Amino acid sequence: MTLRAKRLLIASAAAVLLAAPVLVAHHPLSAKFDDKKPMTLAGIVTMVDWRNPHVHIFMNVRDAKGAQVNWAVEIESPILLHASGWNAESLKPGDAITVQGIAARNGSRQVWGNRVALTAGNKPVFNLAPLTPVPPLAARPTPRWPDKQPRLGGVTGGLQGFWGFPTSTVLAEAGSNVAMDAYGLLRNVADAPKVAPMQPWAQQLYIERQRRFLQEDPTYLNCKPTGAVRQFQDVYGVQFVEDRERRRIFVLIGGGNNNFRIIYLDGRGHVGQVGGDDDNPLYYGRSVGKWEGDSLVVDTRGFNEDFWFTNGGIPHTDQLKLVERFTRTNFDTLKYEVTVEDPGAFTRPWSSGWELRWVAGQELPRHLCQDNRP
Repeated sequence: MTLRAKRLLIASAAAVLLAAPVLVAHHPLSAKFDDKKPMTLAGIVTMVDWRNPHVHIFMNVRDAKGAQVNWAVEIESPILLHASGWNAESLKPGDAITVQGIAARNGSRQVWGNRVALTAGNKPVFNLAPLTPVPPLAARPTPRWPDKQPRLGGVTGGLQGFWGFPTSTVLAEAGSNVAMDAYGLLRNVADAPKVAPMQPWAQQLYIERQRRFLQEDPTYLNCKPTGAVRQFQDVYGVQFVEDRERRRIFVLIGGGNNNFRIIYLDGRGHVGQVGGDDDNPLYYGRSVGKWEGDSLVVDTRGFNEDFWFTNGGIPHTDQLKLVERFTRTNFDTLKYEVTVEDPGAFTRPWSSGWELRWVAGQELPRHLCQDNRP
């Protein structure tokens, strides 16, 4: 295997990483840990829990009285760590380690591990490599079916893959230029009115969620699905499976609970049971779409209110309607545009958008929320 091929394989495997070297936990670290409370622990590893959603290292540390107490060190997911070359055997019980991190907000013996190193030699363990997608050797045209319609998935007989590396993991009205982190936490809460045209009650709820560091996020607390816009903000990506015979598209979702939604292209209306139905649960609404030139335009409505439809906690009601436009502008780029309508939460419709990159030759990562602690 050539050096370039190896680099391509590594980068593809790490496609769940954002382009910038930022933390990409499935929920904001500030919901559980306080970055104003740095701390350092030194002790002996007792167990490594290598499971989703986050790996945990348990270690014995001597307290001020000399007694051994056990601490839990939370670090990134097995998917991200494995992509950086680590595995469950990289650290073993009995190893002496030093952890630099931030303390839990509730005062419990938990810490987020910003840096984990073997005490002997100060050699880092479980650090993430800030990988970025390998650029294609040359621009490639949009792949098409025999009838010239763009393909949203892989190419028959060629490399399969999925869409990852979203250029944005937050939602704000186009042109608002509001500063927020990758989880949707505002740098300045006073900017909340600029994010979207929220009604007073929705804006106040949004501000309260922000002030509490998004601690009430139902995906974080109860593994609720990442429905609506949020699935296209997920660092674990999405995959389109086109069933042209039955005129429908499955959108497979890598993070959370490995859910999926269905986009119907057979001309049906927005019908379904009030309580949801097996093939189209209301966390994802009921989606009907049609092709307009080279863009797939999807009208989705019928959402429930039991989930957050975007990172950052912008509220919505069961009147939420999304008009999404998917355009594969070339082989490696998917343009995502969305118009949000919800007369129960917003004063008018508003729009946003970003791009995703094609990750070739890889299966969609399986990041399961319910394996262990949130």
